Amino acid sequence: MAFPYLEAVVGFMILMYIFETYLDVRQHAAHKLPTLPKPLVGVIGQEKFEKSRAYSLDKSYFHFVHEFVTILMDASILYFRILPWFWKRSGEILLYLGFNAENEIFHTLSFLAGVMVWSQITDLPFSLYSTFVIEARHGFNKQTMWLFFRDMIKGIALAIMLGPPIVAAIIVIVQKGGPYLAIYLWGFMLILSLVMMTIYPVLIAPLFNKFTPLPQGELRLKIENLASSLKFPLKKLFVVDGSTRSSHSNAYMYGFFKNKRIVLYDTLIQQCKNDEEIVAVIAHELGHWKLNHTMYSFIAVQILTFLQFGGYALVRNSKDLFQSFGFDTQPVLIGLIIFQHTVIPLQHLVSFGLNLVSRAFEFQADAFAKKLGYAAPLRAGLVKLQEENLSAMNTDPWYSAYHYSHPPLVERLAAIDESEKKTE
Repeated sequence: MAFPYLEAVVGFMILMYIFETYLDVRQHAAHKLPTLPKPLVGVIGQEKFEKSRAYSLDKSYFHFVHEFVTILMDASILYFRILPWFWKRSGEILLYLGFNAENEIFHTLSFLAGVMVWSQITDLPFSLYSTFVIEARHGFNKQTMWLFFRDMIKGIALAIMLGPPIVAAIIVIVQKGGPYLAIYLWGFMLILSLVMMTIYPVLIAPLFNKFTPLPQGELRLKIENLASSLKFPLKKLFVVDGSTRSSHSNAYMYGFFKNKRIVLYDTLIQQCKNDEEIVAVIAHELGHWKLNHTMYSFIAVQILTFLQFGGYALVRNSKDLFQSFGFDTQPVLIGLIIFQHTVIPLQHLVSFGLNLVSRAFEFQADAFAKKLGYAAPLRAGLVKLQEENLSAMNTDPWYSAYHYSHPPLVERLAAIDESEKKTE
């Protein structure tokens, strides 16, 4: 008797939904707490706390609805074997249009086109409500309806341009890969990720945002001096017009080898009281670079990707697996989709482990900035970011341990204060 892969996958999806909903309920209760955590009393203003609480509760209610609809659709699509039905319909559409349905690349692209249409239709109501109701209600949304749909159209256009050659390459590699399939797939994805990391900030990101050099002045000089003191190969320093879409703030860096760039959101510059707070945030980001966190994360992702492709290579010819999901053929893309569903338990464990590592990296980067003498401005900057982004002030320990890639503010401030006491 064949193993019931489909039933096992759907059953685990539902169990994970129940478990994560339990964590969401715990976090929702934390959002409802009427007072600040003791360490934040006198640090965060009461008005900001009330706004943060209202924002967090709104997002929480929305999250409950969105997750319920998502699990209902995903489980139904699998259990009622809508995927194989849709695969057959996409082949029929190809025949109707005069194409060869036996060509797996054409058939796969037809299938993906339908999936894209379906995803846009089902995701659009939630995106619109999140952006123009919740984000607008709490003063974050700055984009117009025209800008929203223009971004969506650009995203679809990019998917249509970049998707087909990538999908075709993956199909050919799997069909011709033989015993070295996992190595070839991993090598292709490695090259693709490096290419995308190179062209995205230069060619794709400017399609959605405007990047301008940070004007000459005290802030620029301080950041350049900091980068120089750490031998960080800073080539360009940009300000991005994040305020055209949202008042949320952030900063990040990117680039390979000797071609590093730092990007500041214009909202970050507007919100921080002084330059030292912004420089402290940059010192934290440079800490990730100096401590090789980016390299370690990249290597970890590559190892996990290779292991995933290795697992896929082992099961791709399993007729029982495909038949369990309702397929009488074994298309490459469908095999990848099915495999991803079968390893969901491992993916959750890996995600949890990566979050643990990420939180450890954040503490280390904070400590690095503190060693450079930025303890006080970093503390002030973290508080300012927490306030201005209306981030959750009260967090459930189970929820944060499972979901958060960054430690809660209370823990980060405590770590900074503790390191200062040790220094003293």
